[in-house]
Amino acid sequence: MLTFFGALLLLIVGYAVYSKFVERVFVVNDETPTPAYTKRDNLDYVPMSWWKGNLIQLLNIAGLGPIYGAVAGALYGPVAFIWIVIGTIFAGGVHDYFSGMLSMRHGGAQYPSLVGRYLGNTVKSFINLLSLVLMMLVAAAFTAGPAQLISQITPVSFTVALVLIFGYFLLATVLPVNRIIGKIYPLLGGILLFMAVAIGVALLFTDKQIPNLTIENLHPGELPIWPLLMVTISCGAISGFHCTQSPIIACTMKKETDGRKIFYGAMVIEGVIALIWAAAGMTFFNGTGGLQEALAAGGPSGVVNEISTSLLGTLGGILAILGVIILPITTGDTALRSSRMILTDLVSKFYKMDKKYKVLFVTIPVALPTFYLATIDYTFLWRYVGWTNQVVASVMLWTGTMYLLKNGKFHWICGVPAMFMTGVVCTYIFYAPEGLSLNYHLSLVIGFSLAFIVLLWYVGQIVKYRKIHRKEAELHAA
Repeated sequence: MLTFFGALLLLIVGYAVYSKFVERVFVVNDETPTPAYTKRDNLDYVPMSWWKGNLIQLLNIAGLGPIYGAVAGALYGPVAFIWIVIGTIFAGGVHDYFSGMLSMRHGGAQYPSLVGRYLGNTVKSFINLLSLVLMMLVAAAFTAGPAQLISQITPVSFTVALVLIFGYFLLATVLPVNRIIGKIYPLLGGILLFMAVAIGVALLFTDKQIPNLTIENLHPGELPIWPLLMVTISCGAISGFHCTQSPIIACTMKKETDGRKIFYGAMVIEGVIALIWAAAGMTFFNGTGGLQEALAAGGPSGVVNEISTSLLGTLGGILAILGVIILPITTGDTALRSSRMILTDLVSKFYKMDKKYKVLFVTIPVALPTFYLATIDYTFLWRYVGWTNQVVASVMLWTGTMYLLKNGKFHWICGVPAMFMTGVVCTYIFYAPEGLSLNYHLSLVIGFSLAFIVLLWYVGQIVKYRKIHRKEAELHAA
């Protein structure tokens, strides 16, 4: 139990201390007008209060991610607590802050546009495709999952449920951000947080002890911690999906100092939620062996339902239904909205048309394939979300690194986690079943070799920009 409470305390201290350090490195200025005012269109660019932005951002980035991912990650034992803390403070919080603040600084630019600006058009083209694929996979999986559950507990068929959910998705995608998202999502974000806190408090009053991290239980399973844990627990540590969502809220910020509370704050709250559910997963079933059996029998939704109803009774059942049905839907619709905004950026260079027609024009190409993907086996889709998600996260961290390098700022806050995540994805792609399924040790050799090449590139960029800044300083002195 000490490990759990220590991890919780570190998350709080991390927000109080490290987020302020990150903000000082970035340098904020409340005198600079934000895109919510300079580009206000009452569709995507609408000023909203920071607390609404925080809760909407939390719901956008979280959904069931920090619940399902944390429960699955609990199979690795208490080491999951350590990853959640380190990932949230030094990687996820930084990733989310820079993705939101850079978008805000560049007029509400979407993630691929930021990548193109700081990493070049070649990487931008790759990321445009990868981001759209990721958004459609997430939207499809988060349509099919709730639709399947609705068909199991009500007379409504899977097809009808799918159509109804997708109809809502289209409305949330094309309507102004303050119509549905701005009014309902802060409430649902509060429910997500309340659900986790209620589970955490109830867990403390059971006769079960949350396990501590020791040498004996450091690695209770057979699967290797590196790189699988870092992909299994993404929401709740670091997730590339977040940088596709941050521009939605970046377009609604009233002032720059709100960014730390919105972006870094939402990531830390998500880390707390993941921490609680990881603790519940490894405690409620009397260890990782019992959790593995429960996951095999009922999957993540069955585990969440059993924990919720057992610890919280009727309230737990209601929360479980809200969580397993409503929360993924609210993530799926913003995934589709992000796709629409990314595609809008692309077509705006080639087609000039009225805003309302453009919204419909770009929604159709992402909506149709997403709906088709939702009709096939969504568990198959979910296997490919993990590694594409963390590739996107790595590229966003490198984008932040290059921004800091070009501006002569402390680039290590982005560069170190970027190198770490590069090592993770390079190894994972070669080792994982949805990758190349190579031998683990061979995957390590190839993965670290590729990461070393990226490190050499990084060192080269450091040397390059040091020379540039030195020359600029000499010219300024002269």
